Amino acid sequence: MLKRKTVIDCLVYALTRILMSKSSRLLHFIALLLGSHLVGFALELDSGSYTINQDWSQEQGYERSYFVHAPDGVEPLPLFIFLHGNGGNAERSMAGFIKRHKELSKRYNIVFAQGYLKSWNIVSERSQAPDREFIEAIVAELAEYSNVQASGAVLMGSSNGAALVNQFAIETQLDHFSHYITVVSQLNAWQHDGNAFKAKGSDNNYNESVVPLRGKCLLNVSGVDDRLVPYSGGPSRAIRAKNGKLAFVGAERSAFLWAQHYGYTGEQLSQPSESSEAMDTFSYLDGTVIHYKMKTRGHNAGGGLTETMLLKFLDQSSALR
Repeated sequence: MLKRKTVIDCLVYALTRILMSKSSRLLHFIALLLGSHLVGFALELDSGSYTINQDWSQEQGYERSYFVHAPDGVEPLPLFIFLHGNGGNAERSMAGFIKRHKELSKRYNIVFAQGYLKSWNIVSERSQAPDREFIEAIVAELAEYSNVQASGAVLMGSSNGAALVNQFAIETQLDHFSHYITVVSQLNAWQHDGNAFKAKGSDNNYNESVVPLRGKCLLNVSGVDDRLVPYSGGPSRAIRAKNGKLAFVGAERSAFLWAQHYGYTGEQLSQPSESSEAMDTFSYLDGTVIHYKMKTRGHNAGGGLTETMLLKFLDQSSALR
């Protein structure tokens, strides 16, 4: 973890000087009194690099990295955690994200987590790491800081990272998150088999049906011309799975399944709620679930998601929380 010079460092130093000096009994008493109040004193989260220690089949005592951008100020702000795509680098990606999202970076403590072997453990990736537990451990650790708001956290991912966002939303019982954002990876056919959401399981067989937490907001962005994650569903041309190529639920169907889970009782939308030359919008439950269909983009569809669109979604509260 990053070493920081804080107010506690100064207080501890002062205490040590007092206790080591030939001061009066009164000063000694004051030092002890101050020391008793240091217990439970919360540090402020600083920008920098941090680690979580994990064990799994591929590694023992492995220090997994994540990187933080904490805005100036002492007001508690929620977490915004971003998960890169396959082959991504969290630290480098964070710099570009903050540059493009200046307003968002003032409203949230921004966190970029690094996937093991530059990937996230979905179906048949090289990584077999316990990624849900990694994200949960990050939240638990950072929630202890005085300038971090425990509720209202956001989890956003791109491609392979978005697949983990879906899996996290399916499995986690941690209720700190209010918003999920998936960019160019809707539900795959292992995560939802047409009847139920599925937990990954220790063997990555996705056999157990589970009921995800409700009362969340979810946004998905997908591109019609995506050749890696097919917009209409079906097997990918390139992403492998245990039985060949990884199959996906259609992007519009995926959004409907999440909306249905969050309380929507109508039919799947066959026409967009709004439409423009570049994008169709499918909105359920007054914006609780939104799907953006990028009509002229492929696996780069996230480039059509502006900061204004993001902030509007993040200001949205669940209709049925």
